[in-house]
Amino acid sequence: MGIEIKNLVMEYKKGIKSLNHINLTIEHGIYGLLGENGAGKTTLMKILVTLLTPTKGEVKINGLKLEKKNYEAIKKRIGYLPQELGLYPNMTVRESLEYVGIMCGMGKKTYTRQIDFYLKRTGLLEHQHKKNKQLSGGMKRRVGLVQALLHEPNILIVDEPTTGLDPEERIRNLLVDFAADKIVLFSTHVTEDLAATCEQLCIMRKGKITYNGTISKLIENAQNHVFCCTLLNEQEFSLFQKKYKVASKIYKAKGIEVRFVSEGIPGIPCESCEPTLEDAYIYSLYAKDDKRHS
Repeated sequence: MGIEIKNLVMEYKKGIKSLNHINLTIEHGIYGLLGENGAGKTTLMKILVTLLTPTKGEVKINGLKLEKKNYEAIKKRIGYLPQELGLYPNMTVRESLEYVGIMCGMGKKTYTRQIDFYLKRTGLLEHQHKKNKQLSGGMKRRVGLVQALLHEPNILIVDEPTTGLDPEERIRNLLVDFAADKIVLFSTHVTEDLAATCEQLCIMRKGKITYNGTISKLIENAQNHVFCCTLLNEQEFSLFQKKYKVASKIYKAKGIEVRFVSEGIPGIPCESCEPTLEDAYIYSLYAKDDKRHS
């Protein structure tokens, strides 16, 4: 069981690649896709769930080649929560989930059991008779997650799983439990989502993979490349930004406390800092650009 991606290319326009020769193997567990908006994460997910046809390359999902004759079989194995979710506004939460169960060909006894289980796990049980149009953005995302899980897929693909959600531990726990013997692939630009749920991740930038491996290794790579300093004012910070890639800044009484990444030891008064995942992510993308300043 798994996802195998070989030499995957997606061109929306001639010569402009939103995916540029992607090679990736994903096995059981939670796997994160990290990258800025426009990195190619959503395009890759839409290809995996059969919504887009790639320009070239090969994809296998649980041994099935991703081609039109296998689309229906592949769809049965995948649960998908897109970034933009459409729910029938005048249906209640339970009605919309029952509708999905029927459309998936599930028996009433099976989908009723599944709905009850997931409504409880996601904290939606007390809201099951509300119409979808009455729900907050976070509740709609939870309904979408239940829809994706309802038919018991082998693979769950989620685009920005915590968009609009409070950072509730139970949602993360649900994903972790599901991934015990299955695959969860989710994209995000929020490093906290990854740190709380998974160990394996892939970083994408401008349609290419810039890192594929463990979070611990990514952080290890950033050791001795993250620094802290204090700047006096915004004018000084503006000049500083032109030389170094800033990971974060905090306003303090004594000035602006800045964390930044650098390939070498900076030529300014600063201290070395223990890297966080956010620091390591920024270092993996930008530190090589800073060599000329070292």
